Amino acid sequence: MNSDSQFGRNEERSDTSPILIIPYMWIGDFVRNHTVVRVLKERWPNRPVDLLTTSLCAPLVDYMPGVRAGIVWDLPRSRLALRRQFGLAKLLRERNYGTALVLPRTWKAAIAPTLAGIPERVGWVGEFRFGLINRWRWGERKLPRFIDENAALAQPDGAPLPPEWPVPQLRVPAEEIARWREANGLSSGAAVALAPGSVGVSKRWTSYPEAARLLVERGLEVWVVGGPAEKGLAQEIVATGGPGTAGGPGVRDLTGNDLRNGVLAMAAAGVAISNDSGLMHIAAALGTPTMGIFGPTSPYLWAPLNGLAATVVQNKSVLSCQPCQSTVCKMNDHRCMRDIAAEEVVGIAQRVLREAGAGVTSGNIERGDS
Repeated sequence: MNSDSQFGRNEERSDTSPILIIPYMWIGDFVRNHTVVRVLKERWPNRPVDLLTTSLCAPLVDYMPGVRAGIVWDLPRSRLALRRQFGLAKLLRERNYGTALVLPRTWKAAIAPTLAGIPERVGWVGEFRFGLINRWRWGERKLPRFIDENAALAQPDGAPLPPEWPVPQLRVPAEEIARWREANGLSSGAAVALAPGSVGVSKRWTSYPEAARLLVERGLEVWVVGGPAEKGLAQEIVATGGPGTAGGPGVRDLTGNDLRNGVLAMAAAGVAISNDSGLMHIAAALGTPTMGIFGPTSPYLWAPLNGLAATVVQNKSVLSCQPCQSTVCKMNDHRCMRDIAAEEVVGIAQRVLREAGAGVTSGNIERGDS
């Protein structure tokens, strides 16, 4: 390293001005944003890092190492809401941020940091944000994955992508998990958490009720995890698998309004089975052995950086329409998900549980056609 580079590196490490990240607010994207936090903390270990967050995602911040605070501020998705933007700008101005990383390419995402007078506003070129973003980055479309686009903004301009990004981390104290189990009347044994929801019906595996029935028949406790939109799915799964008795095998509906409940359920579970959804990213970042079920989306692009205990895909030849990335199936009658058998998924889950109990970290990719 030459002397100029060393000087620049030392100057970065001595900086103590706070950094604000304006992230994407979908749950899975918000979890993956912790990679951006980790890259920033490696580059600037003495600069506090805060996250703008919605009320929905706010509980995640409590479990993210390296994050000083979450700035909870709900902005509507469908309109500019200038009064809300001015209110947010006032709050940001009081915190004296030196840098804002604006991950979304939208004009709206850059308004409050600009109104707050944050001196350095870093973001990709997009939506004619001239005057709002003052540290332009170019070449976003050449980057292969969504995580590459986000984490690259935390690097010096023009820096090459690393071979691997630091993985997202969520850490939940063991005593908090124990209190949560007790409050919900759950046993201390290993349970299988099912996350049947997702944004877009095409990503939803439809055999969760049958899988729950098979898991209960094999003596396992099953938890259905999700938000209020998954309440109907949870009731169907409970009806098929059976509610069981206290402490015994059966299905419990743990869906609800508070994402913290979902975080704790995934932290307490012995294995999580999930569609390509935010809960899949939460479980993986917690270190819970996680099985991701993929059909219309690409595991390469959208699976957690943490890796999965198993990636379950169609158990026959790949369809010509895969991956379509569509939220609604428009051809082949959703075969990419329908052809994944419940018996196969349950068998993999039992194997993952055995390996976890034996202290084995599998870290492999289990394809349905292998």
